[in-house]
Amino acid sequence: PERNVLKDFYASAKGGEWTYSVNWTHQYFGHCSWHGVTCRDEAVTELNLANNGLSGKLNKRVAELHSLEVLDLNDNDIKGTIPSEIGELFNLTYFRLSFN
Repeated sequence: PERNVLKDFYASAKGGEWTYSVNWTHQYFGHCSWHGVTCRDEAVTELNLANNGLSGKLNKRVAELHSLEVLDLNDNDIKGTIPSEIGELFNLTYFRLSFN
């Protein structure tokens, strides 16, 4: 399920245009090996894609990454509002969206 959430995030943030998107959506690589993704016991704990050419919008499904502790999307070109669902990430201790 987390892999699908990340694939939706990739699509919403125009992943094909990112500066670095190593392994993203590749069928033979697990999502924990994707650029900017850190996992613990196969659960995503960090999504760090700062200064990576993201655009589009922040997909509300990111709130389904229940173990997420760090979400750093600083210095990109993400538009729109911050989804209220982000407030459901109870493990989130670092959230950075500046310079978007």
